[in-house]
Amino acid sequence: MKNRYEILLALNAAGKEETNKDIIERLEKSLASEGAQVEQVQRLERREFSYPHNKLKSAYFVNYIVTADSAAIAKIRTKLTLDEEVILQNYLRKGAAKPAGKARKAAKKTAKAA
Repeated sequence: MKNRYEILLALNAAGKEETNKDIIERLEKSLASEGAQVEQVQRLERREFSYPHNKLKSAYFVNYIVTADSAAIAKIRTKLTLDEEVILQNYLRKGAAKPAGKARKAAKKTAKAA
């Protein structure tokens, strides 16, 4: 069963802004290759940490909203743990993916009938 997830990543912001764009695109392709369908990419820009993390005072934050099953999320989590540019990662399950088109209308009818 596919669910919607928010994946918040903190990237090492020691480089230039141009490299952040390349990293974001590479990570998006990596998510897609593991079976996640990327719905939205939110660039939250550079933010300061409330306390230093591994001698870093700030990071570039990116929020991906994806649809994937739990096995794909487990693979993504393992893959991003090994990535040197990803400092921190957080996953939030948003619930089941919304059915599209006719399936959504049928789901509404059955919900009203019940």
